Amino acid sequence: MNRRRRSRISASPVLVGAITAVIAVVSIFFSYNANKGLPFVPTYQFKAELPSAASLVSGNEVRIAGVRVGVVDSVNAKQLDDGRSIAVASLKLDKSVQPIPKDSTVLVRQRSAMGLKYLLLTPGSSSEGLKPGGTLPESQADEPVDMDQWFNMFQEPVRRAIQKNLAEYGGAFAARGVDINEILGQLPPLLKVAEPVARNLASEKTGLRGFVRGLAQAAAEVAPVAETQADMFVQLDTTFTALAEVARPYIQDSITEGVQAELAVIRNGPRIRPFLYSSARFMKALRPGAEALAESAPVVASSFDVGIPVLRSSPDLYDELAPTARSLRRFGDDTQVNDGLNTLIQTQKILTPLLRQVTPSQNVCNYLALLLRNVASSTSPHNSDGHWVRAVSVLPPVGVNAEGGPAASVASGGGTFSTSGLNFLHSNPYPNTAAPGQSPRECEPGNAPASWNTQGNWTLAPQIGNYPGNSGIVTAEQSEAQLNWKTK
Repeated sequence: MNRRRRSRISASPVLVGAITAVIAVVSIFFSYNANKGLPFVPTYQFKAELPSAASLVSGNEVRIAGVRVGVVDSVNAKQLDDGRSIAVASLKLDKSVQPIPKDSTVLVRQRSAMGLKYLLLTPGSSSEGLKPGGTLPESQADEPVDMDQWFNMFQEPVRRAIQKNLAEYGGAFAARGVDINEILGQLPPLLKVAEPVARNLASEKTGLRGFVRGLAQAAAEVAPVAETQADMFVQLDTTFTALAEVARPYIQDSITEGVQAELAVIRNGPRIRPFLYSSARFMKALRPGAEALAESAPVVASSFDVGIPVLRSSPDLYDELAPTARSLRRFGDDTQVNDGLNTLIQTQKILTPLLRQVTPSQNVCNYLALLLRNVASSTSPHNSDGHWVRAVSVLPPVGVNAEGGPAASVASGGGTFSTSGLNFLHSNPYPNTAAPGQSPRECEPGNAPASWNTQGNWTLAPQIGNYPGNSGIVTAEQSEAQLNWKTK
């Protein structure tokens, strides 16, 4: 039996070459696309907004806790409504990490000193996962700090300062090994206490990043006045030089004694505090008086000038006060004096109703002054018959409408007494004299002219009853005028 000759692949050079070419093409394709993930492998895709891409490119790794879980598919720029520009990275992760918590954070970190980057993904604690195709907002992305930015801090002036600091620190640590060992022995308790402090600083609620940004802004604001601050430090050097000259013993003694002073204040402070509170209230209440005293100070000063001589003579007065007081006491104990005082009290009770009636009339009409002037005037003018007091009754004039005869017509006017010589009827039987119950407050004569005119004559008032208008209050000049009229 003839066996069919089996053909082998190696027997065909063309077939071998074709297979080799296919394998090479597939290998190259896989190698080229390895950074973007293997084809036909399901992935978990979403986006992350970054304040800055920081040289992150497509194909960079995405890590969680240092373990690679995916790659960056693409990085694109995006402009926000407020005009800022951010970076949006599209991520492709393994299905094994799906879903990540919705409050997860991202950070672009440096993978090597050559500038290679990777995206660090830190899962959050939220129970809600990020859906495929979702987006982590910019608020959950930390600002990256690159190595070149860190090295840019160390410019030439900074490097020189660092060198100087190292030299000074070396001198400070020299021959102090025992002290340093003691410090290191005391560090564990300090670090134990510092641990919660560091945890608070690292917490997002603390806002340390905002604080650092605020410091950066403050430094930017201070930069324009750097020369002014430098000059201030120069002036401070002068000030501290002057303080160094009095540091010992003056400042040193003040510091040494200051401890005892502070201890004394601590002991006595609770006792002094009520006094200070009371003093504050007293000063507040005293302020109006002090303001008033400022205005009355000149008067007080003049009273002191007058009072000093008086006080100098006061001892003589004091010597006489004792016998005077004894005499007053004897005078007060005398029964006759008490009887006299009782009589005066009764007299005052009797005179009170009269005075209540007389006093308003006297204040308004000035009757007492008018009476005394009339008495004085009646004893001085005279004629051949004698003084006015001794004069005989004068008959009224006779004529038309005179008071000596019947009236010929109604008394409705006519001249003055000095020009017409007529006596018209003018009577006011109950004039206003400001007596209780009378109004208005005026002084009207009972049988006299109504007013004194500018020609020096009294105008007659041909009427009966109160005069029209308000005659006013009689003064000394008006009393003199009435006296002159009556003596004409």
